[in-house]
Amino acid sequence: MPIREIKFPAPAIRRAKKIRVLLMDVDGTMTPGVVCLQSFPDGSVAEMKVFNAHDGAGIKLASIMGIRTGLITGRDSTATARRAREASMEFVIQGQPKKLESYKAILVRAGVTDEEVAYVGDDLPDLPLLERAGLAVAVGDAVVEVKRAAHYITTVDGGKGAIREVVELILKAQGKWKKAIPLAIA
Repeated sequence: MPIREIKFPAPAIRRAKKIRVLLMDVDGTMTPGVVCLQSFPDGSVAEMKVFNAHDGAGIKLASIMGIRTGLITGRDSTATARRAREASMEFVIQGQPKKLESYKAILVRAGVTDEEVAYVGDDLPDLPLLERAGLAVAVGDAVVEVKRAAHYITTVDGGKGAIREVVELILKAQGKWKKAIPLAIA
């Protein structure tokens, strides 16, 4: 993520003030959208995903500052499960290509309304969630339909610090950013 100050638009800041839960897709959002599969002579396959360190630090910081986090993804991946654990994500739902029912279940578990949820996506399966979320975010390289549905489009692409940017938006909107900085370096 380039070193720069981001000027967040006022409408996104207004929406971000209400956020209590940050949810996201994985492939193309937390990762650059590349799925690497390595096959072995015995017929088994291993998957490799590339995650951005800034995103992981941002997710942990959100959690420390009281923002609950989670993911909903259409694929099942042990790499994703591990990354979610490392980032202290509370809600981890994999293998759900139709994501809306999982989203609704998280709202019930978390005791929040749509307007208290931010959702970050990049592709068509994310549209139903983006249409409901109080803060709908598209990563910089999202498909055009997702960008049209978004309240905010990140300045960077998926897997390149987009989640970290959303965390900064939320924490700054809520006046928690300056308090968060010492906790990130502690």
